[in-house]
This record gives sequence, structure tokens and C-alpha cells, in this order.
Amino acid sequence: MSTKVAVVTGSNKGIGHAIVRGLCKQFKGDVFLTARDEERGKEAVQSLNKEGLSPKFHQLDITDQVSIIRFRDFIKNTYGGLDILVNNAGIAFKKSSTVPFGEQAEATVKTDYFGTLTVSDALFPLLRPHARVVNMSSDACSFAIRKCSSEIQSKFLNTDITKEELTGLMNDFIQNAKTGDLENNGYVKSAYGMAKVGVTVLSQIQNRQLSADARKDIIVNACCPGHVITDMSSQTGRKTIDEGADTPIYLALLPEEIKSPAGDFVADRKIHKWNEYIGTYKP
Repeated sequence: MSTKVAVVTGSNKGIGHAIVRGLCKQFKGDVFLTARDEERGKEAVQSLNKEGLSPKFHQLDITDQVSIIRFRDFIKNTYGGLDILVNNAGIAFKKSSTVPFGEQAEATVKTDYFGTLTVSDALFPLLRPHARVVNMSSDACSFAIRKCSSEIQSKFLNTDITKEELTGLMNDFIQNAKTGDLENNGYVKSAYGMAKVGVTVLSQIQNRQLSADARKDIIVNACCPGHVITDMSSQTGRKTIDEGADTPIYLALLPEEIKSPAGDFVADRKIHKWNEYIGTYKP
């Protein structure tokens, strides 16, 4: 029987690091800590080694197609398949950033949405029956969608939306951010929030597509870890990284043949309507 394998993107620090820690303790298989920077990734592995844990490391930059293909081929050739994928990697600009908003929008959506989409497209063919995929979202998506016009909301909330239509909307948001026409065209001025709208809707699309796949019982969910004390939150928040990792680990380890959650937005292990603000994001 092939060794099972779990992958966590962007996991050299923060919530991703804690997800690797938790999976090392609970998952019966190999767990890969991945990072853009090889040195930082290996240092993160060593810190977990000191806790008596044994994650493996591989370099992975979800914005670099060459890095993604290299990693895909490594997993395919070494394991022949993939059992858990946690798409955790993401960025967010600080409120104090002086970078023009158009540039913030492009960089954030490129990483958080398009990076998640690209790495998923590369690795999904490797998913084995009963695989679990967790896409890291945020309650920021709930805040953002509620600030959009009813016309834009209806497009994102369309239950039959396709991946191509969603990608078109994300590109439209970027273009409007660059031209300064966001409000006129129904979008909210929140790069992180809109990127996470994309991730959340993408999760629904991916689960819908995989539910019709010949491979049995593959589930995709999006989740909000809560307001966690990390570098991304400038060390503010109410949760530790291990508390923030609880829901994504729960989703990654959902038992076989479970029917729910599937294609859902989950926070504190509970399903929520993603467009209804649940009070964790602090804009």
C-alpha cells in the first residue's frame, strides 16, 4: 500500500506551521511543510524536529509555475498520489502600506486566488480517492461581498458559476483597482477580502467538479481560521496559531464517506453561509 501524504502550502510559519504540527501528530502518513524560501522552510522543519515531530520539506512557490510543476512531479514520482492538500499560502498588505491599491490588488489576488487555483490545477490530478482539500479563506470574504453591489454579489453567489467566470471576475476586480473604478463598478476596496471571495467561491466550484469525478469521496472545503496572532495580523488577534489551525486540521482529517461539510465555508468547525459576516475579521 502506498504511503499516504499530506501537503501544506506556505507553512514555514504562522497558521500553516501549526497545521503541519497538528497533522504530524494525527495523520498516519508523511506531512510536507512547504515554503518559497528553502532556508526558512528547513529551519521550520528543524524547529518541529525539536518537538519530536518529523515533517518533510520541499520548496514550493505557488506563484511560480516552474516550482509548482517541480513539486507536482516530485509528489507523483515519490508517492504516486496525494491524500491531503491544505492551500494555506497567502499574503495581505498592511493597512499602513503606501503601495498603490492597484498594485496591492494585483499582488494579493495573484497569490491568494491565482496561486491557489494554479497549484490546485497541478495537484488535483494526483488526488486519491477519499482525499481532502482545505482552502484557507477568511471572514474577510464575508465583509467584502456584503460591501459589493447587488449586481456583483449575484455573480459571485451564482451557484452555477464556472471557474472561467470566477477568474474573469477576479481579473475584472484587478483592472478596476488599477483604474480607480472599483466603487463605480460595484466592487469594494479590499484586496484581501476580494481575493478570499475568490478562494471561497473557487472551493465550491472545485468540490462540485470533484463530486462528479470518477475518484470516490474527494471533498473540498474553505475555512476561516479566526482572528489569529500572526505576522499577517501584526500579532493582533484572539487565537494562537494552534487554535487557528484547529478547523483546517479538522477538515483535512474528515473521515471517509462523510457527506458534510463538503463545498462549504467552515469556521470553528461549523458551517456558515460565507456571505454572512461571522465577526472574526477586523477591517
